[in-house]
Amino acid sequence: MFKEVDHIALLVHDTETALRLYRDQLKLPVLQSETLDEVGVRLTHLSMGNVQLQLVQPLRSDHPLARHLEEHGEGFHHVCWKVDNIDEAMERLGNYNLRPKPNEPHPAPKGKRAAFIEPALTGGAVWEMTER
Repeated sequence: MFKEVDHIALLVHDTETALRLYRDQLKLPVLQSETLDEVGVRLTHLSMGNVQLQLVQPLRSDHPLARHLEEHGEGFHHVCWKVDNIDEAMERLGNYNLRPKPNEPHPAPKGKRAAFIEPALTGGAVWEMTER
């Protein structure tokens, strides 16, 4: 099930400021940018060849990721795996002694769904799964 990485996510205060580095300076092409109002984030995907870089900007000061930004600053947030079907993938997590975080799945870009895996079971690393 964990065979292909979809994206690596970086948490940022401001997408436009981050794009000056990743798009303008490093010349990574922007693939898409989408605001998910129901989740309260702006997600911008850039191509790094065989994997995407996702810039995650929380849009509300009360969002958990806004608190994370205040405590830890900008930087790496999670690795996301590609799965064919999020519901099946969530059911199969038990085969790996893993489980989804509570209240998953959640909306993802392009009308898809994604789910975070409980980080207490992944050595503290934040893993996500998203439908192809």
